[in-house]
Amino acid sequence: IKDALKNAEKTKINKLPGLLLLEIGSPTEDVSSILQKIPGIANFFPGFLLKDLKEVKNKLNSELLNHKFKNFRITTQRGDKTFSKTSEDVSRELGAFVVEKTGAKVKLKNSEFIIFVEIIKGGIFLSFKKIKGISGLPVGSSGNVVSLLSGGIDSPVASYMMTKRGCKNIFVHFHSYPYLDYSSQEKAIELTKKLGEYQGKSKLYLLPLGDVQKEIVLLISEEYRIIIYRRIMLRAAEEIAKKEGSKALITGDSVGQVASQTLENISTINSVVNLPVLRPLVGLNKEEIINIAKDIDTYQTSIVKDQDCCQLFTPKHPATKSKLADVEKLEGKLDIDKFVSDVLGRAEIKII
Repeated sequence: IKDALKNAEKTKINKLPGLLLLEIGSPTEDVSSILQKIPGIANFFPGFLLKDLKEVKNKLNSELLNHKFKNFRITTQRGDKTFSKTSEDVSRELGAFVVEKTGAKVKLKNSEFIIFVEIIKGGIFLSFKKIKGISGLPVGSSGNVVSLLSGGIDSPVASYMMTKRGCKNIFVHFHSYPYLDYSSQEKAIELTKKLGEYQGKSKLYLLPLGDVQKEIVLLISEEYRIIIYRRIMLRAAEEIAKKEGSKALITGDSVGQVASQTLENISTINSVVNLPVLRPLVGLNKEEIINIAKDIDTYQTSIVKDQDCCQLFTPKHPATKSKLADVEKLEGKLDIDKFVSDVLGRAEIKII
């Protein structure tokens, strides 16, 4: 929260039992839009910190003019157990006050309007709005992971879902520049910025794959090229993970979505690394993935046309049911260690 609000005015965070009290000097709407993107926040309440019940009633008297409702309820939490009245007593007292001022009726279920009261040490917090956050775990609480960011719709969503589980993503993007243009790298940078709104400042590795692809085309039949490309990508990503102290690799694969994502090919591709390869989207269909991409504002960037590395020397009929022994035999023609070393040696690293 501190990192996300570093540009906000006069921000102060107070730790209280079971909650955080955030005092702000910036517009509430601006701060709310930031808080809604921070994993670990289930919900939050913009409102007012007041001294006592008398001040609460004064604030109610002025604020209720801005709200129209026929029924309501008061929800009171008493964090400060030394407060002289119980939460039920406070709700009844304030409820009677609201009835007197508005003529609205108390309705405990399916209320049209809810007034939230939190009694804390040194004051009473009053709010008229509960805003849902994205929940999950705080970023970094589960360690970091290396996320393969292709520039398409799926991989940014997979990265976001890992962020919600407390993982800090280190992004890796493979490109074929200068054989293809710079557009895929531009998309990767823009997507990293978008995802940074959820996980904070991010590291992006840009790795050139074009020269490796050229050599593979000369020696490998076309149906196996994508599989071998991906095995090299995972090898390189695992080396970065070792360097960064990451516990897993992340991809945007969904079973059966494309040729390289059949169960047979996933197994063949996975076999080259020792770290777990996590696939948060494995059981989702395309429509479900697109809906999440739109929610997190990566969709419009992802659908911009670009020249990604998979377009270079793409086979018309890729293998869908590869056998590991066959692929390993084909890789025997290649200097795989040199390929991985060359790709990593020419990596460009950006902090975004």
